[in-house]
Amino acid sequence: MQGKTVVVTGATSGIGEVAAVELARQGARIVFIARNPLRRDTTLARLSFANDKAEHTAYLADLSRLSEMRRVAGEIAAAEPKIDVLIDNAGALFAKRETTADGLEMTFATNHMAYFVITNLLLNNLKATPGARIVVTASDAHKSGKLDFGDLQAGKSYSAFRVYGTSKLCNILFTRELARRLAGTGVTANCLHPGFVATQFADNNDGLLPFVVGIAKRAAAITPEEGAKTIIHLASSPQVAGKSGGYFYKCAPATPTAAAQNDADAKRLWDVSAKIAGVGA
Repeated sequence: MQGKTVVVTGATSGIGEVAAVELARQGARIVFIARNPLRRDTTLARLSFANDKAEHTAYLADLSRLSEMRRVAGEIAAAEPKIDVLIDNAGALFAKRETTADGLEMTFATNHMAYFVITNLLLNNLKATPGARIVVTASDAHKSGKLDFGDLQAGKSYSAFRVYGTSKLCNILFTRELARRLAGTGVTANCLHPGFVATQFADNNDGLLPFVVGIAKRAAAITPEEGAKTIIHLASSPQVAGKSGGYFYKCAPATPTAAAQNDADAKRLWDVSAKIAGVGA
């Protein structure tokens, strides 16, 4: 990764931060998006400690808002003519249904649309870089998701874990359609299940949800260092050079559900997302 430029969303905590720091340690220059200035500064310090020869860069943005997604992606695109790796990793779970300023359900906006918009606006920069890679953090939680094109914003019924699972299903379908569209460009796109990781996941909520998830984390979760390994592998390993459209777990190919392999749904989701975002058509 010596001298390579890696753009990361969700790099200020958990597996995203671990992956960013490790890739910096391997020689990469990290460009990341943060929401919180204090976390931004903490992560910048860790990156500088890992690799003080690179000028790591951070941008502040609220990735639940379409205007912010477009703004920050535009700024990065203008500043970074060539991008070697894009890691789409930011995501969250919301106990109650919330809507964004754009009228989108918060999980759908943050976990899917942010990936879609930022990736599309950085595609030219990735295509300008030989062997560029896109790495998308999905999850085996996609198994509990159900893609209903008549209710993508979960307005008819809302269950935090089901809606989260649907957003992860969207991540895999997005990656499949992205890989199809990138065929022949030299840019690859793969997604992954990091495992159930002990991070700040669900801590943004009030009430019972963070308590229940916290118990599960203490009982069964792996460390962020373990969870980040597949991200690092897909971003840096020669073993996956040229491979695209795959779903990985523990640094090896895995098989998602049949719903996550539905190419018609993947294309339809892309078209609907492009219409919402005004990019990627």
